[in-house]
Amino acid sequence: MFKTLKSDLPASVVVFFVALPLCLGIALASGAPLFSGVIAGIIGGIVVGALSGSKIGVSGPAAGLAAIVLTAIGTLGGYENFLVAVVLGGVIQLIFGILKAGIIGYYFPSSVIKGMLTGIGIIIILKQIPNFFGYDEASAWDLEFFEIDGGNTFSELFTMLNNIHPGAALIGLISLLLLIFWDKILSKKGKFFEVIQGPFVVVVLGIVFFMLTQNHEVLSIGANHMVSVPIPEDLDSFIGQFSFPNFAAITNPQVWVVAFTIALVASLETLLCVEASDKIDPDKNVTPTNRELLAQGAGNILSGLVGGLPITQVIVRSSANIQSGGKTKLSTIIHGLLLLLSVVLIPSLLNKIPLSVLASILLIVGFKLAKPSLFKKMYSLGWKQSVPFFVTVIGIVFTDLLVGIGLGLAVGIVVILLKSYQNSHFLHIEDNSNGKHRIKMELAEEVTFFNKGAILKELDSLPRDTYLEFDVRKTRFLDYDIIEILEDFAFKAKERNIDIKLISKRGVVENPPSFIEFFQLRPKSNISLS
Repeated sequence: MFKTLKSDLPASVVVFFVALPLCLGIALASGAPLFSGVIAGIIGGIVVGALSGSKIGVSGPAAGLAAIVLTAIGTLGGYENFLVAVVLGGVIQLIFGILKAGIIGYYFPSSVIKGMLTGIGIIIILKQIPNFFGYDEASAWDLEFFEIDGGNTFSELFTMLNNIHPGAALIGLISLLLLIFWDKILSKKGKFFEVIQGPFVVVVLGIVFFMLTQNHEVLSIGANHMVSVPIPEDLDSFIGQFSFPNFAAITNPQVWVVAFTIALVASLETLLCVEASDKIDPDKNVTPTNRELLAQGAGNILSGLVGGLPITQVIVRSSANIQSGGKTKLSTIIHGLLLLLSVVLIPSLLNKIPLSVLASILLIVGFKLAKPSLFKKMYSLGWKQSVPFFVTVIGIVFTDLLVGIGLGLAVGIVVILLKSYQNSHFLHIEDNSNGKHRIKMELAEEVTFFNKGAILKELDSLPRDTYLEFDVRKTRFLDYDIIEILEDFAFKAKERNIDIKLISKRGVVENPPSFIEFFQLRPKSNISLS
């Protein structure tokens, strides 16, 4: 693992600068103590990073859970009661992992996962534009379209136009241009520019800009446009930032409802992120999903015990890690250590970082997730790939992550059903001599109840006086539902003067009296013809 330190260390610094505002912003959007987001980020990096089987995935507090957390804190009567649900949610995730529920992650179509990455990229860009221009709201960290403050993603952009801060916008623009220049030109000029990442440089530049302009009449940046890490006065006040669960609330049924909700949503978001991050990983590592659920469960138990928000693997951090050259879990662990050391040793320095600088870093991350070339590529693949992709993107942008994924998955299932309908059989009309239609129908390799409609339609459309060759030699699996259709058709065929020649590996039969008996099926069973 340490052999890749030269790649992992610079990547961890970038992830740290991406994670810090996310941790604080998500805590703010969740109505939780600011430090709770940092705790979740630290545990997500160090603990989950060490236990996980993912080499490039990064965990921390998830924006997708912000609305759930905000509602639950009020419903359960306080943050300490809510922490009980976080701990229980972690226990439920451990059970999911033991039951090997991680296999669910492998059943999301590639087009939907690509749509998820692109949709999140667009959301990051839209949500960070206000921060970039110095209009900073808690909604910047709320990834849902309809925001907690009553507005929506686009209404915030219009509100921003009347609230642009000159100093924040200026350093944000300088940072963005420098990041692009660093990535496109300087990074190819030598090892120094590869090791020292652009995000680190713009953060230092942002701190210098703040210090030089803090007394300037126009360009000075106020505290509401800066990172806001809690600053403890001594060890006691630092320890006082931790909250602990009130286990007396464990008998409250609502706590268990919230716990299961957290476990389910956090597990789904994690599995989706695992699938997505593996897809954009240049080394094509495959993350063991059941182990990931176990790692996430352990992380949430610990986070809940010490006052942290719920944790999931997060695509924003993970993609930043991949884009910055992270190779192993060491990058994730170091980023967690940097979060810990920074809030303990240099919180005052962190509070000199303009949010517009961090927004410029996130804009680059968002653009790399939602490159225009990807839209062209997905469109060129045809409607079976492009429709689920675009539905997922639009769903995520105009609703939220899970709803968007659900819409894309639903469309993907419809596409599968259509493909099954179309590919159930091959039909060939050989000749029409002597007043007798000769038609050959060859079934596909696997024929399930999905194919009922196509086969039933084809058989019903056969004209009278037909000689049908029914070939199942290539069919390895035939659903009982299809056998029933054939059984019913054999009865109708006599009335329509249709002769059937059944060709199979078991032999050839003219006008079989019973398809069920021929395949030696018991009622409500299936047959393997291999």
